[in-house]
Amino acid sequence: MRRVSAVIGAVATTSSRRLGLPAFLLALPRPVPPRQSRSAGSSGPLAARRGATLRAKMSLFGTTSGFGTGGTSMFGSTTTDNHNPMKDIEVTSSPDDSIGCLSFSPPTLPGNFLIAGSWANDVRCWEVQDSGQTIPKAQQMHTGPVLDVCWSDDGSKVFTASCDKTAKMWDLNSNQAIQIAQHDAPVKTIHWIKAPNYSCVMTGSWDRTLKFWDTRSSNPMMVLQLPERCYCADVIYPMAVVATAERGLIVYQLENQPSEFRRIESPLKHQHRCVAIFKDKQNKPTGFALGSIEGRVAIHYINPPNPAKDNFTFKCHRSNGTNTSAPQDIYAVNGIAFHPVHGTLATVGSDGRFSFWDKDARTKLKTSEQLDQPISACCFNHNGNIFAYASSYDWSKGHEFYNPQKKNYIFLRNAAEELKPRNKK
Repeated sequence: MRRVSAVIGAVATTSSRRLGLPAFLLALPRPVPPRQSRSAGSSGPLAARRGATLRAKMSLFGTTSGFGTGGTSMFGSTTTDNHNPMKDIEVTSSPDDSIGCLSFSPPTLPGNFLIAGSWANDVRCWEVQDSGQTIPKAQQMHTGPVLDVCWSDDGSKVFTASCDKTAKMWDLNSNQAIQIAQHDAPVKTIHWIKAPNYSCVMTGSWDRTLKFWDTRSSNPMMVLQLPERCYCADVIYPMAVVATAERGLIVYQLENQPSEFRRIESPLKHQHRCVAIFKDKQNKPTGFALGSIEGRVAIHYINPPNPAKDNFTFKCHRSNGTNTSAPQDIYAVNGIAFHPVHGTLATVGSDGRFSFWDKDARTKLKTSEQLDQPISACCFNHNGNIFAYASSYDWSKGHEFYNPQKKNYIFLRNAAEELKPRNKK
């Protein structure tokens, strides 16, 4: 009999470079770091290598990579523990509680900025330089855990969803955050929609509603009822997909105004955990990947030529192999992200590993070494050069395994080469 290690509810116990950078991002106050990361500071490895960097500026995330596909990093830990077995770059001043969401800035903003939301009720922003250095820029607070974050298309605002039943808009020009949405239960998902004839914020909640907000009004533009609590969602105009409790799955079309397009029988037999839309060769949304708590991902096309052949599921984030008689540990898929250039995808799981996949060739490209705690979230930057992933407890094994002394990490990895499909030269 298989042992499911990660029967997770969607709820957890609460406990650029400076050159050419917009002035507002240079002016943002830095948060006071509660604990300084070992990987930051002028007295660390960077200072020791200053002579080399003066001769040739290192570019870890530029078009020419300063390190190989092995992911070695001058900021990586040199200790023998396994909190960073891939020796990736540690983001400085990481949150003090579990990290539930990550999002990189859009291509309209010069440089790269990373947003993270956590169960410490805060949202943090870092500048990620091409050298690999991360600079804390600002932070904002909710009165409950932050479950989701997203950016406006112009990069001037960040939207945040929280267990405090509200969503906020963080204006980076003024460094002020204002409430823009209200639900009757925690807000699980938030997405910015930019249509030719309207712009709005879409929020999905455990109150079984999907709401659309004009940020200038306190009342929603539209409210759509969901069959169950919203667990995860994704938006790539003109398509949205929402996955709910009890394995509900709904696709929406967003042209003219949002409306339900189709209800889909779930291809997965266990609780939905994460979803990500993928595009076709014409850069149009054409389907989605759906992950569950049972170590499995479904690839589902909206209008495939041959549904029985084109739609499929695959196992992932499991231990002890698939062809042994030993009991298999099965873990939740906590996040899915598609590479913006290659169309390949990354999954992260409660087993403390990330994996890269080619859905078209139906092959695995890479699996990481095992971290000493789950990977709770992931994302790519706008050009796919950086893969960010968060290492923190996801409550998949209950409160008995929660260690408040355990540090949370966000790691950055060069993803330019490892996500390339193998059949392309």
